[in-house]
Amino acid sequence: MSAILEQRQSALSELSPRLAEMKRRIRAGEHHRFRITDSVDILAECELEGLDWTQRSARLTRRLCEAQTVVIEPDERIAFTRTVKRIPALYRPEQFGELLAGRTFHELGPINNICADWGMVLGQGLLARRAAAQTARTRLAGDREAEIFLDAAVETIDAVLELAGRYAAVARAAGRDDLAEALQRAPAYPAASFHQALQALRLCHAVLWLSGHYHCGLGRLDQYLWPYLEADLAEGRLVLAEAQELLEEFFISLNKDSDLYPGIQQGDNGQSLMLGGVRRDGRNGVNPLTAMALEAGRKVALIDPKINLRLTRDTDLALLANGVQLTRIGLGFPQWCNDEAVIPGLVAAGYDLEDARDYTVAACWEFIVPGKGMEVVNIGAVSMPAAADRAIRAGLQAGEGFDRILQRAGADLAEQVRALADTSRKLLLPPAPWYSVLMDGCLERGRDLSHGLKYNNFGIHGAGSANAADALAAVRALVYNQRRIEPARLIQALDADFQGEEALRSELREDAPKVGNNDDGADELLVYLFDRFADACVAAGDNGRGGRYRPGTGSAMYYVWLARGHEGMSEPTVGATADGRRKGVFFSSSLAPSPDVQVRGPLSVLQSFGKLDYRRICNGGPLTMELADSLFRGTEAVDKVALFIRAFARSGCQQMQLNTLNVDTLRDAQQHPERHRNLVVRVWGWSGYFCELDETYQNQIIGRHIYGD
Repeated sequence: MSAILEQRQSALSELSPRLAEMKRRIRAGEHHRFRITDSVDILAECELEGLDWTQRSARLTRRLCEAQTVVIEPDERIAFTRTVKRIPALYRPEQFGELLAGRTFHELGPINNICADWGMVLGQGLLARRAAAQTARTRLAGDREAEIFLDAAVETIDAVLELAGRYAAVARAAGRDDLAEALQRAPAYPAASFHQALQALRLCHAVLWLSGHYHCGLGRLDQYLWPYLEADLAEGRLVLAEAQELLEEFFISLNKDSDLYPGIQQGDNGQSLMLGGVRRDGRNGVNPLTAMALEAGRKVALIDPKINLRLTRDTDLALLANGVQLTRIGLGFPQWCNDEAVIPGLVAAGYDLEDARDYTVAACWEFIVPGKGMEVVNIGAVSMPAAADRAIRAGLQAGEGFDRILQRAGADLAEQVRALADTSRKLLLPPAPWYSVLMDGCLERGRDLSHGLKYNNFGIHGAGSANAADALAAVRALVYNQRRIEPARLIQALDADFQGEEALRSELREDAPKVGNNDDGADELLVYLFDRFADACVAAGDNGRGGRYRPGTGSAMYYVWLARGHEGMSEPTVGATADGRRKGVFFSSSLAPSPDVQVRGPLSVLQSFGKLDYRRICNGGPLTMELADSLFRGTEAVDKVALFIRAFARSGCQQMQLNTLNVDTLRDAQQHPERHRNLVVRVWGWSGYFCELDETYQNQIIGRHIYGD
């Protein structure tokens, strides 16, 4: 364990005074004084020039870049502060109605929840991308659609280069030659240093948000940035301490504008990155930057970037312990991704092996390939509790056997998938010329990203799985096998939300098998539900874009919406259920035992969820556990949790997120938010500040099952 102890000792360092002050200013919102209150209006010029949608999208990027006020704080080495708050509309509401005739937008409309090929962008530089566009335009002369797109892509490149040039000029005038050099070299040319790569990444990533996109991922950061740092170290241009500080500053910079980013809740912004894992050739990709990024996340201790860490059964315990340090301080990340489960699942879903090895995550947990996917990873969710509840009610009322109830549940899931698939085929993806510049093949092919890429799959979440399996298990055990509960009485109790039936509710909750206890009676029903869900996604066929439907084990916000309803939800709210859950009580988030269920412990939870066939459910969705902060008391605590994470990898499970909670602290934060403004919690696939969440989500987090020592 000496390596783990050594790693822990290195983690004792704190932010430098410069960065600590920078972090303080950002959390205090002092940079908001630079923001422009007036909106940028581009509608008039777009209409005057008769621009189409692709041209308008490029004009948006250009005008928003031009409208930025250059802000370089005296202590900054990585510069960019967004000063334009609002993204203007490209069309009038009635015009959008015409564009959408017979079609539908995904979420807010703009392309989101994908990841650029940042390694390609940093390695080529924007001038090379511009040359690729011009070469393609010559080759495709006469193809009007290609000409319009490629001209639009060049317009966005020029806008970003102009913005970088203005920043470089201000830096030079201020005597900041190091920063000016970084801005003049990259992003125009291939980055020639670690500093230049970080600066180019910050600027190009920020322009995605300025272009109206959101949930913009950062991909495999340690893989594409390590060559620059390795070269700097070899040439003596940089020492590790300085590189560490640059990385920490980059992490801090990602938190500047996140309050302007859209999401279900504040913090749900998708600034996710991936660390570790195998390379495209199958060799171990862990490098010194992997540990440095984990250390930066621990020291910065802000909600962005959201860190994911890939591992296998043999991942070094020192690296796991380094990740646990972030969990220990309550950040809710890293999220752990098991290469041994994820990669075979992606290959089974049609991904080339080299691409599958190169996976990252979208905003929360959905597995995607950087630069090669125009995938819509969340077109909705099936409600497994609704499928189970409808099957139970219909089967009991008809006097059918339990096997028939299972068949009904499977058929219900299939119908839910069909409905989602039918709607999804009407999706309209708006053009995205700037995002296209950052992806593989768009410029070369002369087609916008919205036309699709190598992978064009749609993802569907499987929400409330543990509650559904528990309800079915209770009916099989107590109604059919033991005959303790009469069918009519159970239906009446469900209709009455268990009013006057507390004894029956207690039987359902306490005497029936439950997922999370390694009980085959409940777990086989969990497996059954996901198998039927996977079957339904296969049967749904082509998604209209040359892709398939990927089932997943996540729930996103649906664990709340399916229990309490939400505007625009097609699936009705589920009332009281046969697992003893009352109406309005939340379902479990992603993969987790049903709320308030007594389980044997974390290992039995791993055993239950390790029985799923993750080769068939590759859209992602984490096993979610809340750990009491008391687990981290004592010198061996981090090592023990690291060993538990290794057990997770060896269990066959696919993905896991851990949250460190203290209920008393959370309740005090509700009463006295001014004392806890920096308190971070894991919400579903992302971390946010507890006091910025709606009370609904705060209460759900407080009510989660917490594993103690």
